[in-house]
Amino acid sequence: MNRNLRKFFQYFGEYQWSNIYAMIKNGSLDPDIHTEPFNGKLVVITGATSGIGRLVAKKYAAMGANLLTINRSEEKSAELRNEIESEFNVQCDYLIADLSRLEDMHSVAGSLAKLESAIDVLIFNAGIYLTKKEYTPDGIEQVLAVHYLSYFVITHGLLDKLKAQGSSRIIVVSSEGHRFAAWGLRLNDLNFKKRHYSGLKSYGSAKLAQLLSMLKFDDLFQGTGVTINAMHPGAVKTETGQENGKLYKCYKRNVLDRMLKHPDVSAEALYYLGVSPEMEGVSGKFFNLTTLEIPAPPALDKEIAEELWEQTVPLAKL
Repeated sequence: MNRNLRKFFQYFGEYQWSNIYAMIKNGSLDPDIHTEPFNGKLVVITGATSGIGRLVAKKYAAMGANLLTINRSEEKSAELRNEIESEFNVQCDYLIADLSRLEDMHSVAGSLAKLESAIDVLIFNAGIYLTKKEYTPDGIEQVLAVHYLSYFVITHGLLDKLKAQGSSRIIVVSSEGHRFAAWGLRLNDLNFKKRHYSGLKSYGSAKLAQLLSMLKFDDLFQGTGVTINAMHPGAVKTETGQENGKLYKCYKRNVLDRMLKHPDVSAEALYYLGVSPEMEGVSGKFFNLTTLEIPAPPALDKEIAEELWEQTVPLAKL
């Protein structure tokens, strides 16, 4: 029996209707709210100039945190900095990086590792959704690079710093979309060179890869005071997908966006996960907003998590 078929039968036996029902029910729940301030702490956020990232940045700033955002646009980053510093009287610095490029990923990891300040919360929010296959200059499928590799490279580069701090919370903005890869990762074709490409397939694979590598990072952080968790930000309206053609953008604007919530709920959830005492010591978990949830069986496969890690290290040029 070939590997993919063996994994299909394994996962088929592990799916439970109760978990699927819980996922559906959780989609209607509001996030838990934390109201205590976070004065003087440093929060790092990727993809903070629009959508969820922008609202999360403003939420933490409103609660007294200083910010370091990582974005593609100098103009939008400066505009966000000026707005936050004038409105909330906190410090808001930024780094400019294209998180689809390995060189920029490594540059960000190096800059963060050299910070004298402790990183109290690190939020990986940057993401894209593509309906047509694209490759980065490094030859990596674009969605995989932005969602998965950038988070992997930066977290890997911060292992020593965060452990030395003795305390930090990493939050990966993941998605229920990891369930699109219902029968697991195709480790022999992460880059979609051999199989048919679709937006749902690439997105699901990248989000599944995030969750699998989180298992390994959680093991590495055990006993250090550093936690790492992933969360689904809710069915909310964002600007993701603007890279696609007119047909998709029309469908998103007139169909999808009419069914979605305001991303304020995502910002509240990310503040709770980053600050609440209830989250102290909680690590390696997946949340729907702030509700603990069991992800799809392929996201819990430690055998595949190990093999993915071994493939990612050379792919990311670590």
